[in-house]
Amino acid sequence: MRALALSALTVLAMSAAPPSAQAASKTLVFCSEGSPAGFDSAQYTTSTDFDAGAHAVYDTLVEFKRGTLDLTPGLAVTWDASPDAKTFTFHLRHGVKFQSTSYFKPTRDFNADDVVFTFKRMIDPNEPFQKAHPVSFPYLTDLGYDKNIASVDKLDDYTVRFTLKTPDVVFVRNVAMEFASIVSAEYAAQLLKAGKVEDFNQKPVGTGAFVFRDYQKDSTIRYDANPTFWNRKDVHIDKLVFSITPDAAVREQKLESGECQITSFARPADIASAKKKPNLAVLSGVGFNVAYVGYNTTHKPLDNVLVRRALDMAIDKQAIIKSVYEGAATVATNPMPPSQWSYNKALKDAPRDPARARALLKEAGFPDGFTITLWAMPVQRGYNPNARLMAQLIQSDWAKIGVKANIVTYEWAEYNKRAKTNGEHDAILYGWLGDNGDPDNWLGTTLGCDAVHGSNMAKWCNKQFDDLLAKARLDTDQNARTKLYEEAQVVFKDQVPYTPIAHADTFQPISKRVHGYLISPLGGHRFDGITLD
Repeated sequence: MRALALSALTVLAMSAAPPSAQAASKTLVFCSEGSPAGFDSAQYTTSTDFDAGAHAVYDTLVEFKRGTLDLTPGLAVTWDASPDAKTFTFHLRHGVKFQSTSYFKPTRDFNADDVVFTFKRMIDPNEPFQKAHPVSFPYLTDLGYDKNIASVDKLDDYTVRFTLKTPDVVFVRNVAMEFASIVSAEYAAQLLKAGKVEDFNQKPVGTGAFVFRDYQKDSTIRYDANPTFWNRKDVHIDKLVFSITPDAAVREQKLESGECQITSFARPADIASAKKKPNLAVLSGVGFNVAYVGYNTTHKPLDNVLVRRALDMAIDKQAIIKSVYEGAATVATNPMPPSQWSYNKALKDAPRDPARARALLKEAGFPDGFTITLWAMPVQRGYNPNARLMAQLIQSDWAKIGVKANIVTYEWAEYNKRAKTNGEHDAILYGWLGDNGDPDNWLGTTLGCDAVHGSNMAKWCNKQFDDLLAKARLDTDQNARTKLYEEAQVVFKDQVPYTPIAHADTFQPISKRVHGYLISPLGGHRFDGITLD
């Protein structure tokens, strides 16, 4: 299939030349923002989990070239799609070895059995490993692949065929994402036999650039460079350490002192400071993200579109851009950024109008307002540097129209579980970082009916909207798909399942000892290709 590039996206990297190969015997310390919920990337949807799992330990069949949205071979060297976009055949790389660890010693190379197992455990509840340790796979479900993948067949040791029930022109780009990280069938069988299937999520084994060594929750994750990595020429450090540091100010201090060389999610105020430090550099890129406040449409009174419209037009987005982002963001109107092809430029926000918002509430039967919860993330994200402050500003805006919002938060993994799986929230601050460069990723994954128990935080299922997305997945013509996605955005804007707030600019402060690091337009952090002097 043809890779769809995001031509409007630009990513800036450091211009300094790589140092000599003598820098290979180095340890790279990454100050991460939180502890991962686990290392089995199929079970999660956040970059915190993907950084610790997929980006370090695993590979996918197809990958995104570092710093771009272009597809490149991974564990599959080539792939073919049938004209009807229902059958996809992947031709696998020979000689790839799974990692050898203190808890697993592989006896064979990677082959088709591993690909078949990786996907069958996600789509077949009767697969023995999944039956012994049933877990959910939210990203796969959000995409509807639990229903749409009809079969995964081994044609020979190095050829696998996927057959879909309905066409999907985005399939190859989707299986390049982290949830589709390839795992070892042999390792799973060993754990199943030993009755230790829970270790699969805590003691990962992959084919990727780094081998997991140990994890101390809320403190440290340690990895060693994988000596048998199939793409070893792209690994220039010997050890990778995650220093788990939830406090952004402490992350900044550690970066300045040299305790870590890369940090996650710097605050806007820290960017200006970092630019003045002689030992630091700040990389930048176009923000490929959206921050929003979602309305749980299964909870009253948020099931009423008049209420959602009232809440939407009461929010002062410009004040949020100024206070939360310190100007380093643009106001969001749509559920995708302007740099995404098919962005509907014709859509406009309703004017901010508290008086009109009160009138809408009265029309909806709430002349005296109501009380709801407003959930605020406990961690920084690439799309939201300060969710608590954003919640307070929105709380104040809503109070002006008679709506009382009680701010709620939980530890990050618990926040996601309670919101995604249980739908406990009323209104919620969340956001999205583009995962594959296709419009479907912004619309289907976060707003589609298949995702109501996953990343669709609004729990919104609209048949007209869903039908438009389904049609767009059938067509290989980008112009035809654009028209369908533009129409879907009109439905979104009319029904207001969530209020888009901002598209954050992307900045990455790093030590000047680091060379070769590229900002990913897809969010998260990759550590291959990096050298240290």
